[in-house]
Amino acid sequence: MKSVRPVGQPRLARCLTARAAPTVRQNRSKAVVCMAAVEPKKVLLMGGTRFIGQYLARQLVEQGHDVTLYTRGKAEVTNQIPDDTSASYEEFSSKVHHIKGDRKEFEKLRANISGQGFQVVYDINAREAVECAPIVGAIPDLEQYIFCSSAGVYLKSDQMPHREEDACDPKSRHKGKLDSEKLLLDSGVNWTSIRPVYIYGPLNYNPVEEWFFHRLAAGRPIPVPGSGMQITQLGHVKDLATAFVKVLGNEKASGQIYNVAGERFVTFSGLAKACAEAMGAPEPELVHFDAKDFDFGGKKAFPMRDQHFFASIDKAMEDLDWKPEFGLIDGLKDSYEKDFGRGTFRKPADFSVDDMILEKVKGYAHA
Repeated sequence: MKSVRPVGQPRLARCLTARAAPTVRQNRSKAVVCMAAVEPKKVLLMGGTRFIGQYLARQLVEQGHDVTLYTRGKAEVTNQIPDDTSASYEEFSSKVHHIKGDRKEFEKLRANISGQGFQVVYDINAREAVECAPIVGAIPDLEQYIFCSSAGVYLKSDQMPHREEDACDPKSRHKGKLDSEKLLLDSGVNWTSIRPVYIYGPLNYNPVEEWFFHRLAAGRPIPVPGSGMQITQLGHVKDLATAFVKVLGNEKASGQIYNVAGERFVTFSGLAKACAEAMGAPEPELVHFDAKDFDFGGKKAFPMRDQHFFASIDKAMEDLDWKPEFGLIDGLKDSYEKDFGRGTFRKPADFSVDDMILEKVKGYAHA
């Protein structure tokens, strides 16, 4: 597939170098285009054994693609996840391939993937541009490079939601993701970048919904910074995986960036209540606090950035013929029933910061 530079790409370049974004968004066609099924591709998936990659790999195999995972081999290459049946897992595990290697050992990486006939790369776990460059160089006939970035690259703004053409923050802790997008833009490869907001769902290794579930299960108050009216946005991991699959073979996606998350926004207080509803718990007591009044010793008092943080997904819905399957409550129920509700979680509960807040705000620590 020949690399295509769409007309709007210079605007993306401005965003990637953190210059001012234009004030008028390019008009986009409202026509609905029915996409033909993509012919099977030989896919290299960087990662694939933790969270997003688990769901993405399964969807790609279900679509008939030949999928190879590139991992360090420290975790089992495949394992049965809550969404699997015994039959579906057996079929998946029999079809997926594996290359063992550390992507940061660049010479070995090049040697491992060169000449393998990979047509498409899904890069789920790159954090720095130097991690992407060897892959681009090792596969000269690559048809598509599909990259997992982050909505955390956007510069904080008074105008919301974040859109793909918005200015980016060169000081963001996700700067490596931004640099990776710039490298792909400059390389001439046919690339697409997905920028999720907060991802949630079964197997989530980031303490997003799990943070709330721990407190609700223990019958504890939920500490919430400020007024609790800060607006944020979550997206279910399976919806994210579907969006990734929809990019494959999609000419509209060439050289484009897409925000991906759920359709609705939610306040911090609303999220605490939604988690309680999802697990069938009583509505929680919310304890509001000002983080400036505390020294938490480097620990996090809340699992999300204390600001409005949400993005428009209109472009992804239009170009990719994609729509989130999960509403917030349904998605949280799915996560709870297939993970925390079964007694599995990534991190044990730590209520030490909560108790600091309760002692100062309420005058007592929780029993």
